[in-house]
Amino acid sequence: MPLEDIEVKAETHESLSKVPEVTLLFWIIKIAATTLGETGGDAVSMSMHLGYLVASGIFATIFAAMVIAQISAKQFRPWLYWTTIVATTTVGTTLADFADRSLGIGYTGGTSLLFTLLLGSLFVWHRVLGSVAVDTVSSPKTEMFYWVTIMFSQTLGTALGDWTADTAGLGYRGGALVFSSLLALVAAAYYWTKISRTLLFWAAFILTRPLGAVAGDFLDKPRSAGGLALSRFSASAALLGLMGACILLFPQRAAKQGH
Repeated sequence: MPLEDIEVKAETHESLSKVPEVTLLFWIIKIAATTLGETGGDAVSMSMHLGYLVASGIFATIFAAMVIAQISAKQFRPWLYWTTIVATTTVGTTLADFADRSLGIGYTGGTSLLFTLLLGSLFVWHRVLGSVAVDTVSSPKTEMFYWVTIMFSQTLGTALGDWTADTAGLGYRGGALVFSSLLALVAAAYYWTKISRTLLFWAAFILTRPLGAVAGDFLDKPRSAGGLALSRFSASAALLGLMGACILLFPQRAAKQGH
């Protein structure tokens, strides 16, 4: 095959990639987004006194609209992608709180249910399309699996973070230490083992959510509960500003290979 044809095919593949390249910047923005999901979700459901069910309905509508926009886009658009990620974290926060508290199944029950749903989503995705690698996210069907899986992972992360901080009694700082340590182990496995990069990517992606959950709770919970008692709205605005600055100052490229 002529070199020119190979280059054209490579450029076409890159232009069809709809997710960002996974770099240190990706993980910084992801952790900020998951923390924002916790403070933003709590701001609407608790500070605005709308309740978990109404807040979940609001965020689910936003999530659906952003996924449609993301799937309709012809190429990777950083602002659209990260807005959709934030939509998954906020709806994940309120859905997990609704299941854990309003439905009364508790943190343990909520974590178990959502972990099962997440594994089921990954299993069906792999069974239908043959891979859950992020570089395959270029068709509408793949994107639907991708975003449903992410939504389950974000919801699981909220429940798991609450379970670690409250049920396990580790508190917000203890929970943050646990999940930071687990992420460090995943990073070490990435650099020093031959474990599947796809498996490690999803492990890290899932673990950033409970880290963001306990970090968000640490920021806005009362001092009597071990938090800093910051305003949920001001904390959300600061996190949104951090994400915006990262996206503006450090341009991202579309993913080129599996993670």
